[in-house]
Amino acid sequence: MAEPSTPQPKIAELFDEMLARKASDLHLGIGYPPLVRQRGDLVPIRELPVDAKEMEELLFEIINPVQKKQIIEEYDLDFAWAFGEKARFRANYMNKVTGLAAVFRVIPTRVLTLSELGTPEALVKLSDRRAGLVLVTGPTGSGKSTTLAGMINHINRNRACHILTIEDPVEFVHEPIKAQVTHREIGPHAKDFATAMRSAGREDPNVILIGELRTNETMKLALQLASFGVLVFATVHTNSASSTIERIVNAFPADEQPQVRGMLAESLAGIVAQQLLKTADGKGRVGCHEILIGTPAIASQIREGKTFQIPSLIQAGQNLGMQTMDMALERLVAQKTITAEAALEKALDKESFAKAVGVKMS
Repeated sequence: MAEPSTPQPKIAELFDEMLARKASDLHLGIGYPPLVRQRGDLVPIRELPVDAKEMEELLFEIINPVQKKQIIEEYDLDFAWAFGEKARFRANYMNKVTGLAAVFRVIPTRVLTLSELGTPEALVKLSDRRAGLVLVTGPTGSGKSTTLAGMINHINRNRACHILTIEDPVEFVHEPIKAQVTHREIGPHAKDFATAMRSAGREDPNVILIGELRTNETMKLALQLASFGVLVFATVHTNSASSTIERIVNAFPADEQPQVRGMLAESLAGIVAQQLLKTADGKGRVGCHEILIGTPAIASQIREGKTFQIPSLIQAGQNLGMQTMDMALERLVAQKTITAEAALEKALDKESFAKAVGVKMS
């Protein structure tokens, strides 16, 4: 006799539509139709808006009583949810003016390799490092998690080691290939990032992935772990290599900043600042990377607090795989992968960039 099939939750229909459209996100808000992000734009997938009753049916069916209590009492909830074998989603439930709302981000079930992602060779070299701090930075939705997953996947395929990930929630699930992989999620497995990071040293990891450095305490712990001979990957919400260094140093009180600059100069293996742009044909999106590699020259500028000199050191370090964001954008424009107008929008020095690619500033 055939097994009775498990009934699908009501939200499954929206998830199926989202996956069929190859959308990256699903936005649900009371008074609006369900929206999906396709190639960077939000588009409705039906005309009928979601009302309060339907919103509760869609959202509460896939969470447990503890999570329901959290969204009701704390107005905010983050978790990851597996849609059978089809996909995993990173979910954020929130409350806003119109009431309950949610955003679901697709986490692909298959981790793309660095070559499939078309990332520069420098990212492979950073993944091959044995120690140091590698920061992947960029605005929300710029593909940081996907790039990091590609780097962890490279290590997993090439090195017999112990990889520990500390995330909130766990996004990409890495099946062991050559490496042993331990996934720890904030909430179910650890109270917070700092607690998980403090115990990480005792778990004998060779590589640690930290979802996000949000506080100066987690920043300091990441720097300490990197100085202990561990390769540490983490994300920060900044737009360039020099602003990432500034952000970390400025997170500390003035009297601690010289020590932090010293630790950062010592431990920094590299910074990958990422943007995601629509391709010229409008059919997809492409990652663009600013890359800083930790060198003695970079270290001395960090120590001396001369971050304003970093862009020129990146330009001078092209033979090591370094590139500024504007150089990377110029290359994509020359290859006709992206339009000059789209590139200008993301360029850091807009005036020089407009001259270089021959477009007028609006």
